[in-house]
Amino acid sequence: MSIGTLESKEWKSQKKNNASSIFNGAILRRAMLDALKKLDPRWQMKNPVMFVVEIGSVITTIEAVRLIITGPAAEMWFVLGVTLWLWFTVLFANFAEAMAEGRGKAQADALRKTRTTTMAKRLASASRDSSYEEISAPQLRKGDVVLVEAGDVIPGDGEVIEGVASVDESAITGESAPVIRESGGDRSAVTGGTRVLSDWIVVKISANPGETFLDRMISLVEGAARQKTPNEIALNILLASLTIIFLLAVVTLEPFAIYSGNAVSITTLIALLVCLIPTTIGGLLSAIGIAGMDRMVQRNVLAMSGRAVEAAGDVDVLLLDKTGTITLGNRMASRFVPAQGVHERELAQAALLSSLADETPEGRSIVKLAEDRYGLHATEETGATFIPFTAQTRMSGVDLNEGGGVRMIRKGASDAVNTYVIENGGQRSKELDALVKEIASSGSTPLVVAEMVTQGAGKGQARLLGVIELKDIVKGGMRERFEQLRRMGIRTIMITGDNPLTAAAIAKEAGVDDFLAQATPETKMKLIKEQQAGGRLVAMTGDGTNDAPALAQADVGLAMNTGTQAAKEAANMVDLDSNPTKLIEVVEVGKQLLMTRGALTTFSIANDVAKYFAIIPAMFSATYPQLNALNIMHLATPHSAVLSAVIFNAIIIIILIPLALRGVKYRALGAGTLLRRNLLLYGLGGLIVPFIGIKLIDLVLVLLHLA
Repeated sequence: MSIGTLESKEWKSQKKNNASSIFNGAILRRAMLDALKKLDPRWQMKNPVMFVVEIGSVITTIEAVRLIITGPAAEMWFVLGVTLWLWFTVLFANFAEAMAEGRGKAQADALRKTRTTTMAKRLASASRDSSYEEISAPQLRKGDVVLVEAGDVIPGDGEVIEGVASVDESAITGESAPVIRESGGDRSAVTGGTRVLSDWIVVKISANPGETFLDRMISLVEGAARQKTPNEIALNILLASLTIIFLLAVVTLEPFAIYSGNAVSITTLIALLVCLIPTTIGGLLSAIGIAGMDRMVQRNVLAMSGRAVEAAGDVDVLLLDKTGTITLGNRMASRFVPAQGVHERELAQAALLSSLADETPEGRSIVKLAEDRYGLHATEETGATFIPFTAQTRMSGVDLNEGGGVRMIRKGASDAVNTYVIENGGQRSKELDALVKEIASSGSTPLVVAEMVTQGAGKGQARLLGVIELKDIVKGGMRERFEQLRRMGIRTIMITGDNPLTAAAIAKEAGVDDFLAQATPETKMKLIKEQQAGGRLVAMTGDGTNDAPALAQADVGLAMNTGTQAAKEAANMVDLDSNPTKLIEVVEVGKQLLMTRGALTTFSIANDVAKYFAIIPAMFSATYPQLNALNIMHLATPHSAVLSAVIFNAIIIIILIPLALRGVKYRALGAGTLLRRNLLLYGLGGLIVPFIGIKLIDLVLVLLHLA
């Protein structure tokens, strides 16, 4: 078993464990230790809400120590109880963040094991034939050229500039199936840490040590490179503002209480402040953001920033490439349709002969269809000259020596083959033209077959033999997925290089809202800018250098890991599985992040109401007996009321950690429906649950004679 396969299993096992169990033992232990480390005030200052709670905890700790020395026992136990639960509030908030970070750190540890001390064969020039020197991979710099042969580990990120090889990328993607990497085209990018299984490639290094794809991935999953998103920053400002408002309100209560002849203890004032400020969302906000990035990694998507994940949740328009995304990608021959006067078997034989040297999936499917349907045999013809396809002729074929003459068979685009026939004395067929249009209108691709036979020095007359229909099959379930997106208010646009007739047929079958046919890099950019000018957020996927401008312009650009370096650098997300349909999952993860943040913010603000009814009567009932009417929970004593509210305030954070890490369950619903649902569930729930929770805690305190 190869090292790559072992790494693949470890990486996949790590991801599976993280996805299936939030409270993994190793992660749990690390999170507990990190929660204590995060008590450092320099760390807490990043979160103003929890910083206020920590300051309050310090003050009540000093008060508890004073009462232990001088104060009455009853008051001392009350202050000590409040102090302990205030510290628990800070610790639970730290624990939530540490849990989210811990899952990323565990994945980073698994990734680090894929990096070994690798030796590189640095070439003197950009040619395999030049001499090379062996150096360690960390010594390589951007622009260096290396030779990687079968069995070698690719020493760094780069572009294949010569050769073709089978590469095992399991160390990065977790998938053991090898992929082909070759110079030129859209499959030239290679990643450091992957292994060449066969043949050889010459790679031009594109990143310095510490800047490689794997380095960035480790940094991002650990959370070290995570920056707060604009929405997260705005919410932090709102929470800080609410904290300042409640701080001013609580500070003014003390003079009021003194004036009324019933001074309120500093412990009760701090308990009130902590219960009124939005500690629940303040403690979980960072964990929600980190967990959103983590869910992307679990889906093998590397998000370059939290902003990209968040933008995915607000996307209005999805641009999807047809080939490989909406359709299976490989057009397969489905039938032979002969011209008038031509037998179907004759057409099939000519199509087979012209496809013997065609190694494309389409060419192989033509050979297979002829063999399966008519029992023809794909044997190499002696004296045959194969004519390769070119962009200029848009045809391919074969010239066969038969009976002293030459039989020339051509297959290709209808207009190219018709021109060939006319130039060689033949005639167009209106019947065949109508058939070509019909096949194109149905979403299939027509290939026209013609032949010309010459005898000796004489020139023959070309004739049309018929049409081969190639079908690009729409992937199963795509119509349902697009219907889900439509219910979410997301518009889907299919992008294809096909002619408008074929594009329209595929778009109708797949169920997309619109399409862009005969797409070029310029038309893609124009479409994205038009959508953005209308106030919409646009997401698209791509893998080629020609996709780079559009990926950079889109609000969410998802590049394939098999794509070019230019595409990956232009995008703000990279799909390690190179699955173009992953864009739909990316949008779902983004929406789940926004839903989770919104739901827990709603819950946090709503559950403060119950705390008013618990603490305010406890503070002033002695001075104003009428306030006992607000004690609707019938809490046992003022001390019990304050302590119950503080305990609930701490415990609710730990209860909501799994929801913050897993995210609110995603449903493909419109924004209005989701808002009503979340307001009902988390708004109303946030009002009701604290009343029940605080009352139950009060009963327990009374039962244990702690109040």
